[in-house]
Formats: sequence, structure tokens, C-alpha cells
Amino acid sequence: MKINSAEIVISAAKPNQFPGGPFPEVALSGRSNVGKSSFINTVLGRKNLARTSQRPGKTQTLNFYFINERFHFVDVPGYGYAKVSKSEREAWGKVMEIYFQEREQLKGVVQLIDLRHKPTKDDIMMYDWLKHNELPVLIIGTKADKIPRGKWDKHTKQIKEGLEMADEDKIVVFSSETGQGKDKAWRELSSLLFDN
Repeated sequence: MKINSAEIVISAAKPNQFPGGPFPEVALSGRSNVGKSSFINTVLGRKNLARTSQRPGKTQTLNFYFINERFHFVDVPGYGYAKVSKSEREAWGKVMEIYFQEREQLKGVVQLIDLRHKPTKDDIMMYDWLKHNELPVLIIGTKADKIPRGKWDKHTKQIKEGLEMADEDKIVVFSSETGQGKDKAWRELSSLLFDN
């Protein structure tokens, strides 16, 4: 996909700040420091559109990116963050729940998982919760450049088994360092955004 325009339109802390309009969107979800910002920047071909942070768990809002004046990427707070108070976590939890359960423009969720490791408890919990809410999920296995190519299949299988992935959900091996998987990610993203 050719990206002609990409801009952040709002960092929403409350549901009444979610942008209106008929534009389809995908949410991007993943553990803090799994490479979500790098994924966004790589697939959009922008260097610093999504800020990469040295402090995991820094994203505490839903960041809406408007792409090609046609659709949104929505970067949701990373899960598995420990440095946030329980009350703060509960408050975000409520906003996220409203977003995932009630947002009509939401066509699917991209869940990023570190390809090097088995899915964490948080990864599994998130995936199960998304499936419980009947959302299509695209799994992106990040940091593929850190593993020899010959082992990608083994690591992919590890993620599929760990999540007990539904047959209809796809997994893409991805690296923001090398651009590996970018085209395939776009094919799957387009199908989520425009075919559902």
C-alpha cells in the first residue's frame, strides 16, 4: 500500500474523545516494549510518527493515526506494565473495554508478540479476551531479525500453540530492522480494514 498521508489526530483518554466518522480502523495491541511504535513507523514508512519510548508503558492513551484520509490505526496502551498504580490500570481497563466492545469502526486487532519467546500470560489473556469479544486478530511476530531464518517456523508454531490460535487468524513474521514481513502485513491489514 502506498502511504500518502499519515498523522496523529488525537490521543484519547476518554471514549468521548474517540474521533467520529465512518473510517474503518485496526487497533494495535501488545506488551510494552514489544516493538509496537517501530511496527507503526515501519509499515507507514515514517521515521518518528509513533514515538518509541525507553520507558515501557508510557502510552496511556489511545492514539488515533489517520492514514491516507481513509482509515485509522489505533495504538492502544501496552499491557504487562508494572509501574502503574492499580487504580490507573483499572481506569484504562474501562476505557479499553468500551473501545473494544462498542467501537463500530473497529474491524480487527493487530496483536504484536515477540517472536523470540513463547507468548506470555498477558499475551494469552489478551488474545482470549479479543476472541471472546469476537474480534478478528492478526498476530505480528516481532524482532524476527534476532532469530536465524531457519528457526522462524519453529517460533511461529510456538506462538500458534501457546495462544491456541483460531484457524482463521493469521500470523506474520516481522522485523522493523529489515522490513521483513511488511508487504505481507499490509495484505492482511487491508483485508481486515476493507474486506470485513
